Amino acid sequence: MLAPYRRLFARPGTTAFTLAGLLGRLSLSMTGVSLVVLIAERRGSYALAGTVAAAGLATGAIGMPLIGRLVDRFGQSRVTVPAVLYCAVPFSGLLLCVRAGAPDWTLYVCWAAGAATPNLGGMARARWAHLFRDEPDELHLANSFEQVLDELCFMAGPVLGMVLCTTIAPEAGMLTAGGLGTVGALLFAAQRRTEPPVADRPAAGRHGSPLRMPGLRVLTLTFLSTGMIFGALDLTTVAYADALGNRPVAGGLLALVAAGSCAAGLVFGTLRPGGPAGVRFLRGVAAMAGLLLLPLAAGLGGAGLALLGAALFVAGTGTAPTMVTGMTLLQELLPQRQLNEGMAIAVSGIVVGISGGSALAGTLADHAGPGAGYWVPAGAAALALLIALVGRRHLDVPANASEGLGVSGAR
Repeated sequence: MLAPYRRLFARPGTTAFTLAGLLGRLSLSMTGVSLVVLIAERRGSYALAGTVAAAGLATGAIGMPLIGRLVDRFGQSRVTVPAVLYCAVPFSGLLLCVRAGAPDWTLYVCWAAGAATPNLGGMARARWAHLFRDEPDELHLANSFEQVLDELCFMAGPVLGMVLCTTIAPEAGMLTAGGLGTVGALLFAAQRRTEPPVADRPAAGRHGSPLRMPGLRVLTLTFLSTGMIFGALDLTTVAYADALGNRPVAGGLLALVAAGSCAAGLVFGTLRPGGPAGVRFLRGVAAMAGLLLLPLAAGLGGAGLALLGAALFVAGTGTAPTMVTGMTLLQELLPQRQLNEGMAIAVSGIVVGISGGSALAGTLADHAGPGAGYWVPAGAAALALLIALVGRRHLDVPANASEGLGVSGAR
């Protein structure tokens, strides 16, 4: 199964930027749980920890597309290095404020100021899109591989962060995440030979936001609903395991979701994509919506943790193919000069959705029982399908999309 993926690394420099980007994404996946544990331990308040984290998500959702726009205009390396060095200042300030007992408002300011970090996952996908701009099958393989890396990071990152925070010191998780993120981003920026060239700008000098494209709006709303799935699944699974007196098992259950997605992504990458990406995306969203009925049935039916784990693993298999096809569709729809900004907007939609899904699932779990929270991911998946169906005509890639990356023209 892994043999086809070796072809990706036959190109010079691909291994280097992939490993560097992996460090940065591992850092990102560690940060959430490490921040919560740090503030809860040092300040004794989960409520404070949650609201500080939410402030960072809000500014990240705004700042990430702005960073993406700068990357499209000036290049990955020229933007990544100063952005990462800047973010290290408020990040360090947060740790000092927590340790010194500074007022709570300082935590919000520091975390909000440093949350808009460069989107290394999006920049890695932009590099693959440039390298394989005339090879759609190889680009499909690369996008599948990137999704698998995302899943692996979000399986290992929270566990690593929790272990560091609980066995060494509450600050250990954040310090490690900050170090990995800074080193990974700087190493990524140093890989210049695989960096996509800055695309020519229109003669008028201004090209507006890529959100003017109806296709990006449809995909962003669909990804927002997908983010709600992720946030709601996490919180509901923790609440369900806690209600059964096995809260420590929740981490393993959530790992099963990521494992299912990871396995599906590996298999999906080896399959030759057939038909337009818009049609494949619709099929993926429909499959994801159907599969998410399984944990809902298990939760409402009072199934034990073993059956719930099996349902979560199978439900997870619908995620990676949908995300892979969605990212491929973004690369086909967006002109190269707006690729990083457009992908950052889509990722911001996921971030906002995670926050909303967590809030909705938490409210439902408190007032209707823990298993009822699985209505939220099932409903969010149905909403994603409805949005994709309504916006279906905007997901067609024009046959003469000359501004794009050359992928659609190659088909």
